[in-house]
Amino acid sequence: METEAKSQETSPLMSEGMWWGTLGSVRPFPNFRPERDVTVLHTALEKKDVSTIVRILTNRSNAQRRSLALAYKNFSQKELDASLKKVLSGDLQSLILGLMMIPEQFEAHRLRKAMEGAGTDEETLLEILCTRTPQQLSDIRAAYSQGRDLEKDLISESSGDFSKLIEALLKKENGPGIIDQDIATLSEELKNKKPAADIWIKILTTRNPDHLRIVLEKLEFEKGQTVEDALEGHFKGVLSGDLKKGLKTLGKTCLCAPVVQGVMVAHSEEDLLRVRVAYLQSTGTSLYTALQKQFKGELQQGLLAICRAED
Repeated sequence: METEAKSQETSPLMSEGMWWGTLGSVRPFPNFRPERDVTVLHTALEKKDVSTIVRILTNRSNAQRRSLALAYKNFSQKELDASLKKVLSGDLQSLILGLMMIPEQFEAHRLRKAMEGAGTDEETLLEILCTRTPQQLSDIRAAYSQGRDLEKDLISESSGDFSKLIEALLKKENGPGIIDQDIATLSEELKNKKPAADIWIKILTTRNPDHLRIVLEKLEFEKGQTVEDALEGHFKGVLSGDLKKGLKTLGKTCLCAPVVQGVMVAHSEEDLLRVRVAYLQSTGTSLYTALQKQFKGELQQGLLAICRAED
């Protein structure tokens, strides 16, 4: 029975309905039986068998992990998160505990961490705000609000034009837009001697992802350079570093998402397969290989389990 379960874990089935999308690498586990998982997981936690813990939790959907956590509490009278903290440590602990959170709670957690301390992690802020739909941002805002207001916290961490970009991202509606018209508008703006950031902010924050992906790909073909390079040259010496970084993130997000631990968890059930393809196209190296080179030990094991396979 255990051998059969392990073999099934190497080929997850198509996704069931989820809060996120349908191109995830982590899918619902077939014939899911939480009581069986609890027995195996409880033994693994007692023996500090990290490989088994990672294998089980990276091969269950978020909804299944929540069912497993409830079954574990009924079985052991302990919280699964607390037991995981005792056995795991460092980055692997952060990765696995992130998988245990529901998506909106995880993104709210990432936002809080990004704004902690003296500095602000703009890349994490932008990755979340740029890639999430209006509905997802609404859910994240609700999860974030525990005596705090997400918009106020974000605005307090920004200033000037970058603050305008943050506000626009929080209020984006992702309308349809007209592809040829948007391409022409951005192409003409790139010819201006005096760059107009407002034009880019309006288009990049009010179009749906599929529309924006086509616009940016066609704009790149027309200009013969990446949107990131075009923005770097066009706004050189004009924009603040934060705003330039924000526009470049918006410009490249639809084409290639950044590869960090938070992104691996956040996109695991949404569109990590798309990220894998985009990463291969943009770098010539598979995401799986890149993770093998960049990370070592137990963290590598966890990330590769989420990534799933070579491309």
